[in-house]
Amino acid sequence: MPVRRLKQFLDSNDIRYETLTHPTTYTSQRTAESAHIPVQEMAKTVMVKIDGKMAMVVVPTSQRVDLEALQKATGAGNVELATEKEFKNLFPECEVGAMPPFGNLYDMQVFVSPRLAEDEWIAFNAGTHTELIKLSYSDYARLVSPTPVALGGGD
Repeated sequence: MPVRRLKQFLDSNDIRYETLTHPTTYTSQRTAESAHIPVQEMAKTVMVKIDGKMAMVVVPTSQRVDLEALQKATGAGNVELATEKEFKNLFPECEVGAMPPFGNLYDMQVFVSPRLAEDEWIAFNAGTHTELIKLSYSDYARLVSPTPVALGGGD
């Protein structure tokens, strides 16, 4: 059960959250629609390699990751999207592409779009293509300590 590890972490930190089940979807836009979540509250996790090291970038569904802006913000020599083949084994309990934006549970750095902090809530895949977790953005930020990075498109 992919979501168990995340729920245990949230429960151990006394975090209020909601679990939402929805029909199987494979894009964050379709997931937001099927779960009736405002797109600005739906976060997607994008895997990148920063100077060869895997990291997560968390952005609203409607936003693309500007690799050049990320490279500039991190001072890295090279930033590129990671392939599914490169990251799927890092999240053995998750369906490929449905990993939650909790890099701290997987020993990796997390970068977040400041646009996600504009809303009170954040929703994201909980390890499957049929289940979401919704919690306050402030709780997410407190638990994960992501690095805010302006990635264009309103940041």
